This record gives sequence, structure tokens and C-alpha cells, in this order.
Amino acid sequence: MSTKKPTSQKTAVKAAGALPSGYVDWLGELKTRIHAAQQRAAQAVNRELVLLYWQIGRDILQRQAEQGWGSKVIDRLARDLRNAFPDMHGFSPRNLKYMRAFAEAWPDAGFVQAVLAQLPWYHQLALLDKLKTAEERQWYALKAAEHGWSRNVLAMQIESGLRERSGNAITNFEVQLPKPQSDLARESLKDPYKLDFLGLGKEAEERAIESALVQHVARFLVELGAGFAYVGRQVHVEVAGDDFYIDLLFYHLKLRCYVVVELKSGKFEPEDAGQLSFYMTAVDRQVKHVDDQPTIGLLLCKSKNHVVAEYALSGIEKPIGVAEYELVRQLPEKLKTDLPSIEEIERELENIDEEPEA
Repeated sequence: MSTKKPTSQKTAVKAAGALPSGYVDWLGELKTRIHAAQQRAAQAVNRELVLLYWQIGRDILQRQAEQGWGSKVIDRLARDLRNAFPDMHGFSPRNLKYMRAFAEAWPDAGFVQAVLAQLPWYHQLALLDKLKTAEERQWYALKAAEHGWSRNVLAMQIESGLRERSGNAITNFEVQLPKPQSDLARESLKDPYKLDFLGLGKEAEERAIESALVQHVARFLVELGAGFAYVGRQVHVEVAGDDFYIDLLFYHLKLRCYVVVELKSGKFEPEDAGQLSFYMTAVDRQVKHVDDQPTIGLLLCKSKNHVVAEYALSGIEKPIGVAEYELVRQLPEKLKTDLPSIEEIERELENIDEEPEA
């Protein structure tokens, strides 16, 4: 007589916990849709909040201009709004004054709706506090909206003078690249590149800079700008049995091309462009996909003579840009004048040594 073996507890648990076919994929899809819905909801809330703040600021401006209301009305308005909406933040006198400044800085309602409503309120404060002209604010607002900068990245780009540096590298792109590729490529490069985050001294050698850039590749990608993807360091290429190594290799997602970056710890020399052109040819022939655009070269040097660089690039058939890098953040001129000189410090130390003990 056969007896049925009892189902083990482990088997029962496994059977009870078995997932239907396709469940895991479906769950992953649901998570993605939920995250996307949460993000759209947050963006919608932010948009309405920014537009509300702009409208409040515009109303304050109009009433102060037309009816002669003084600044004390803002304090009264802050009290009344907080009493009416005790659970809602953002109605302090200071923030109401920011709303007024926000509306005054951006009188164009169309731009506010199309661009600024994409940025959180604290981005707006950074634009107001750190920039003085409408042109500067508009440029950085567009870039922040386009690239999805966080507030910290926006502040860093402003402080590093990104607008003044963008498109300043010496290039031969207009001759060697078709439009609009040449315009986009030129705007993708800057001069100088700020590498002070590496923590190196002014006299650092090429290999030390290269190693530090790889260690801080996330920061370096932010400095390079949107679209750059890191491929590798000391990338090996073999030509006719000889070995060569490219300092840094990137791929630009918008330009759809490789970007060869060579570092020179000294002054730019004409032969540097020839060496970079050689590496670019190797990448074009051995690495580049048939659908990729021609490889671009970026030579980062400690210093350069503009005329020499222009002469050197005029004889190169590859699209190359030459830019400087800064390893140490330069002090503003006003701060430089406020700091004591070495001689002044030495005199002060001598005076301390000469003072009698108490």
C-alpha cells in the first residue's frame, strides 16, 4: 500500500512564494512608470509655484509703482499670508522681496513660463544673487534648463565664469567641419578649463594631472560640459607595429564623435598639434564607427601664444581645439589688493620677534 509523502515545509513555502511568469518584468515596468509619474507631478507643482511667486512679485511691483505703497506693506502681507496659510512655507518678508526682485528681473511672462518654470525656486535665487545683468541670467537659465543642472552645479558654473569661457578655444573647426557641426563643436569647448578641483600645484606634470583627472572624472565631466562620456585613459593604439598611448579619450553624445584629449604641462608648441592629429587619425581608422562623425582633438596646455596656435592649426586637416587649463583658482583682483604681500608679512613677523615678553 503506497503512502503519500507529506509536503515539506520548505517545498510549501517555495510553492506559496512562486512568482507568475513575467511578474518581475511587469513589476520593474510599474516602478519606472510610478517614478516617472512622481517626477511629472513634482515638476507640475514646481511650475505652478514659480509662476505663483512671479505673479505675486509682479503684483507687489505694480501696486508699489501705481499706488505708492512702501516697503512696510511686504511685512504686513507676509503676516497676513502666513495667518491665512499656516501650513504653507515661502511667505516670509525675505522671500516676498525675492518674489518682487524675481518679477523685476524677468518682466517677460513668456520666458518665465517657457524656461524659468522648469527650474526650482532656489535656482531662481542663485540667478538673482550671483548675476547682475539680464543677458547673463538668461544664458545661465537656458543652460540650466537644457542640461538639468542642480543648484550646486549652477552656482559652480556661474562662479567659474562658464559663459565667458564657452567657445573661446582656438580651433580650426570652421574650416575642417561642416555647419552646424562646426558651431556645436566650437561651443562644446572652452578656454580656460578650470581644474583647481584636482588639488595640484601650478607645476604639476602631465602624468600627475592625467591621474588626478581620472580620479575626479565626475568633476572633470562637469567641467568639460554636457555630452561628454569618458572612454579611457592611456588608450593603446598600434600603428605599423609601434605602440602609442592617447592621454584621455572621450565620446561626445551630441556631436556623435570621439574626442581625443592631450595634456601638455608646458607652453603650446606647433609640433603638439601634429602629434594630436596623428592620434586622431589612429582613432578614425581603428576605433571610429562608420556612422560616427570625424574625431575632434582638444589640446590642453599650461599656456599658449594665440598667433602661434592659429598658425599651427591652419596647416592641420583635422578639427582641433587648443585651450589652457588652470590648476589653481585665480584670486579676484580686488581680493589680491586686499591681501598683504610677502614683504609685508615678513615685516610683521620681524616686529613680533622684536616685541618684549610681557
